[in-house]
Amino acid sequence: MKVSIITATYNSAKTISDTLRSLEEQTYQDIEYIIIDGASNDNTLEVIQSQCSRVSTVISENDKGIYDALNKGIKAATGDVVGFLHSDDLFAYPEAVQDIVDTFLKNDSQAVYADLEYVSKDDTDKTVRLWTSGDYARNDLKKGWMPPHPTFYMKRELYEQYGLFDLSFKIAADYDSLLRYLWVNKVSMAYLPKVLIKMRVGGASNRSVSNIIQKTKEDIQALKNSSLSWPQAILIKNLSKIPQFIKR
Repeated sequence: MKVSIITATYNSAKTISDTLRSLEEQTYQDIEYIIIDGASNDNTLEVIQSQCSRVSTVISENDKGIYDALNKGIKAATGDVVGFLHSDDLFAYPEAVQDIVDTFLKNDSQAVYADLEYVSKDDTDKTVRLWTSGDYARNDLKKGWMPPHPTFYMKRELYEQYGLFDLSFKIAADYDSLLRYLWVNKVSMAYLPKVLIKMRVGGASNRSVSNIIQKTKEDIQALKNSSLSWPQAILIKNLSKIPQFIKR
């Protein structure tokens, strides 16, 4: 199974080294690693070139934001499955991609997801929040449940069939796409009960009060797009995050 992994970068020189090292250390060999850079004006591209021997493709040009970059990566991918490794994230352990492939093969599923660990911006060994996904039940989507998108791997043919990220969303295009795949099109998923990805805190969705408001508006629109009732889903979705700060 060939695994396409996409990283979108823009002036990411300060964090990309950890990302690249975690990819370089992966024991699974059949990885197509695609970098989509938004015409960085720092030394991001130089860091990529010098620190990772497993890069298959680099595209550097202006884009319309991270979701546009990820769409470009999906279009460039040739693997059996596609996943994303953001430029301030890292794989939690060297066998992560092997475990993804094993989970696909064991369950004959169309997608795989796992657990996510939010870590300190300055110390990736310091856990801030633990997102334990739990087993998948499709009806939980009505209650705002979603898999952590950085841990979500899906067969590439399904992106071609069900569409890419909707660029009308600035923050919640991942949630919109997951609802489209899982609720509308009933993509089958298998759960890998391990922390697959470490994500540094401070992402766009919770960077400021205005971003939180914007994220909520976009979450509501995403639910509407998939013909799901939004009041209950939004309430439970936000309340469910509280235990993640306690169980870590």
